[in-house]
Formats: sequence, structure tokens, C-alpha cells
Amino acid sequence: MITVLVVDDSPLARSFLRDFFESDERFTVIGEAGNGFEGVQQTRSLNPDLITMDIEMPGMSGLEAISIIMRDIPTPIVAISSQDSAKMIYEATVKGALEFYPKHIFTPSMSQEQRQQIYETLKRISGIKRKKTRRLNPTRASSLGKVDYRPIRGVVIGASTGGPKALMEVFAGIPKDFPVPIVTVQHNSSGFDKGFVQWIRKYTALEVQLAEHNAALHSGRIYIAPTDKHLIMTSKYLILEDGEPVQNQKPAVDMLFQSAAGVFGREVISVVLTGMGRDGAAGTEAIRKAGGITIAQDEESSLIYGMPKSAIETGCVDMILPLGDIAKWLITLTMP
Repeated sequence: MITVLVVDDSPLARSFLRDFFESDERFTVIGEAGNGFEGVQQTRSLNPDLITMDIEMPGMSGLEAISIIMRDIPTPIVAISSQDSAKMIYEATVKGALEFYPKHIFTPSMSQEQRQQIYETLKRISGIKRKKTRRLNPTRASSLGKVDYRPIRGVVIGASTGGPKALMEVFAGIPKDFPVPIVTVQHNSSGFDKGFVQWIRKYTALEVQLAEHNAALHSGRIYIAPTDKHLIMTSKYLILEDGEPVQNQKPAVDMLFQSAAGVFGREVISVVLTGMGRDGAAGTEAIRKAGGITIAQDEESSLIYGMPKSAIETGCVDMILPLGDIAKWLITLTMP
């Protein structure tokens, strides 16, 4: 049984969340709190397996509460918020929240498929233990694969749970004169894609934009896949495709990587970051078969090792790197 503490200043929202959790026999709500201060106190006394945390609350906000909880009593936290506080939801991931959802989806009208997807995600999150990143020597990391230098025309990146914070760190380390475009799929069913773009702009010197249909690619620019559309590449443009989910994901990393392999061939670098599931594994194989360079985040620095591990298990990953070294290697490989 997974014990849950619900923190939200709205009694109606707390009621919806309680009903959501108690509709699945694996979860039980052991406490409720109406603001961040009460949430911290109840975390200390109840020691829940999982906390849902509203962001905007009177008195102590959710962001303040997350900071205190992660410092003093580390506990898996899922941020729950309204659309008008989308940028703050990503600040919550920097402070330690592991996932986030819009508040309006937790109603009786939620589809059974969406319920099951969220239950499975929260089940895995509830078992995560906070861990310290052990940095590896870049030379040691690079020896795991033999990479020959060649002109690079693009970088593609895929991430899921834990991805916003990981992407923030990677993008923060890349200079303004980076010579190629970076196209990114961050699994995002929340509808907070525009907020993510606005938030990530604060941490990078590169221009960041939400990918649009038929958009041309430009060097030194980051393109983010929108919610609920596959992002694929052609020889001239980015295409948004409203197809079926792949690996239960839409947007799917595999769709982006496979299309990039066809467009760039050996002149592309792929990066698989933290996340659940296998999305990105087939795409990594496609990049390798096309002759491109493949990178995966190492286990020690991954919040969830599912996606990087699946990519590595294909035998098609050239470089297994700690998060803190990925930006440095992207610079090395594109700006020798």
C-alpha cells in the first residue's frame, strides 16, 4: 500500500485527489493539508510514501514546502497546479518535485486509460530514493565507446521523468554560438509545454521555441516538442504529426530519433536522458545504424534509469555519461 499526503488549499481539489487515489487499491490517503506549512508538519508526523503538492497556496507556498521537505525529510513529491502557474511548476522540479500534473484533470471525467498511466507513474515515483550524483571522469566515460569525429548537423534529445531538471542542466552548459540546432522531446501530457519553453529560457544562452509545423531548423536554437503531437524531421522542416502513441508516448522520442537518422545520417548526435520505459531505445538503434553518435545518461545521475538503460541495452550507445558532462561532450563533438 502506497501512503499519500495531499497538500492543497482547495477542499474541492483535495476531495478530487482523494477520490482519485482511493479508486486504486494500491494507494491510500493518510492525510490532507491546506498549505505548505501544514504539509511540512504532516510529512514529519505521517512519513508518507508520496506527496501531492499544490504550488500556489496562502502562507507557505508549495515551492517553499518542497524545498524544506527535500532538505529535511526527502520524500517523493508530485506538483499539482493550474495552467496559469505553469512556469512555477518547473521551478518545483528544480527544488525536488519528481513529476507534475495540471489540477483540472483530476475529476470524475478522467478517462480510465489516463488514470492507469498516472497510477503507474506515481507507483514508480513513490519508490524513488533521492541520490547524490557521482561525477565520472570524462575520459573514462568516453572510453565506453569509440567515437570518430565528423561534421555534425543536429542534436536530438529525449527525456521523461526527471527530464526538465536534466535538460536545464544540459542547456545551461551550451554556449550561444552552438553551431547546430537541438531538437528535444520531453514527455509532457500536462499541457504545460508553453510554460516549459518560457521557464527553460531562463537557464540557457540559446534561443528556445516550441516546435511548430513546417518550422525550419536554425543553428543555435532549441526546439521543444509540444504536448500531444509527435515531432519528426524532414530534410527541410519540422513536422508535427497527430498519430497514435508510440511506446505509450506522444510525443515519442523514437519518432524524433528515427526521423533524424533519416535526415542527418552520421552527422547527428542523439542523447537519451532520465525517464521511465523504453522510449528512445529503437531511435538510438536507428541513429547508430545511420552512423550517428549516440549518448545515454549514466545510472548514477539519472533520476529514473529506465530510458537510458533501455537504450544502452540495445548495444548501440557510444557514450555513457554523467549528466554534468553531457553539455561538455556536445560542445566537444560539434565544436572541435
